Amino acid sequence: MTEPPAGRAPQPRAGRALYAISVAAELAGTGQQNIRLYETRGLLTPVRTAGGTRQYSDSDIALLLHIGELLAEGLNLAGVSKVLELEAANAKLLRALKRARSAPGS
Repeated sequence: MTEPPAGRAPQPRAGRALYAISVAAELAGTGQQNIRLYETRGLLTPVRTAGGTRQYSDSDIALLLHIGELLAEGLNLAGVSKVLELEAANAKLLRALKRARSAPGS
């Protein structure tokens, strides 16, 4: 598995990566070429088998659906990338705030 691009937090994986690209494309309502493009652009990083076959988890499918929603709203891939980056940063800050609020003495 490769590291996510700078500024992007790794996406948590819900369960094992079970789906081939054809199944992931069907579940996400997109084409296999689109999924390969999203990977090339660093929007998602599927697990690879020893033979190099892409495998997708439920969280990867959820991310593909989210990318589809953002594209449907009129964003281009650069905009989608920035939104995903900002969402990850926001989630990280919210977790830090929650930890700080629950720390003893706060």
